[in-house]
Amino acid sequence: MAEFFSTYESPIVYMVLEALLGLSLYLPLMAGQLSLASPGFYALGGYIAAILSTKVFPSSNNLFPIPLLLLEMLIAGLISGILAVIVGIPALRLRGIYLAIATIAFVEVLRVVSLNLDITGGAVGIFGIPQPFQSQIEYLWIAIPLLLISMVLFYRLERIRTGRAFIAIREDELAASAMGINPTYYKVLAFTLGAILAGMVGVISAHFLNTWNARQGTFDASITYLTIVLIGGSRTFLGSVVGAIVLKVLLEIVLRRIADIAGLPNWLAQFLRDGRLIIYGILIVLGTIFFPQGFVTPDILKKCKNLLIKIISKTFKQTS
Repeated sequence: MAEFFSTYESPIVYMVLEALLGLSLYLPLMAGQLSLASPGFYALGGYIAAILSTKVFPSSNNLFPIPLLLLEMLIAGLISGILAVIVGIPALRLRGIYLAIATIAFVEVLRVVSLNLDITGGAVGIFGIPQPFQSQIEYLWIAIPLLLISMVLFYRLERIRTGRAFIAIREDELAASAMGINPTYYKVLAFTLGAILAGMVGVISAHFLNTWNARQGTFDASITYLTIVLIGGSRTFLGSVVGAIVLKVLLEIVLRRIADIAGLPNWLAQFLRDGRLIIYGILIVLGTIFFPQGFVTPDILKKCKNLLIKIISKTFKQTS
C-alpha cells in the first residue's frame, strides 16, 4: 500500500482536486446553466496564491505555514466570489450554448490578461511557490477535508429551499418563475458558489505544482471538468466525485500501464499517454449515448439506499 501511494501520489492528489473542480462546475449545472468558467476562477485562485506566497507572505522557514495557506484560500474565495457576481449578473441572462461561449470567452480574457501582466510573470509565470508539505501525498490533509466539507454542504444544499430552487430552474425556468422563484438571483448564487470553490482549489494546486502560469486555466481544462461531471452524473453531486475517480484511474493509471507494455506499437503507446483530449471527446460522445445522466443518478442512489436498508435490517434481525 505504501508503495502504491508513493508511486501514484501525484494522480491521487489530482483526483481529489479534480473532484472539487467538478463540483464547482456542477453547481451552475444544478441551476440549469452550462457554465465553463471554473478554470478561469481556478487560475485566478492559483495566481492569488502564487503572488501572496512569493511577494506578500515570503517565509524563511523550510515549509510554508498552513495558516497562511488557509488565509490564501479565504482571500482567493472572496475575490473569486466578487468577480463571479460582477460577471454573472450580465452573463447569466444568456442560456445554453450562448452562456457556454460567454464563459469560455471569460476564461480566455483572464488567460490573455495574465499573459500580459508583470505581476503574473507573463508567459513564463511564477516559479518557486513555497511548499507547505514535505511530500505530495500530504496535500491530502488539505484536499480531502475540503472535499468532505463540500460534499456535506452539497448534500444539505440539495435538500433545502435554495437547492430545490436550483433544481426547479433547471427543470423548467418559466414554471419556477411562476412559483415566485427569482431565476437571476439563484443563477448568480450558484455561479458564485462554484467560483468560490474553484478559486480555493486553485490555491492548493498552485502550491502543489510549485509554479503557476497561463496554461493552468484554459479551454482544455473546461472540457476536462465538463467530462468529469457528464461521465459521473450531472443530476447529483456524487457524480462529480465518481467521474473524477473513474477518469483519473482510467487515464493516469490504467492507460499509462497499458502504454508501458513491452512490444506495443510506438504510435499506440504515445496515443495512450498523450491523447487525453481525444479520449475525453470519445467518452463524452459514448456517455451521452449510453449514460445520458451519467454513471450516478438519483434513481441509482435511491436503489442503493433501499438495498442498504434491507441488508442492515436483515443483519439486525439475525443478530437479535
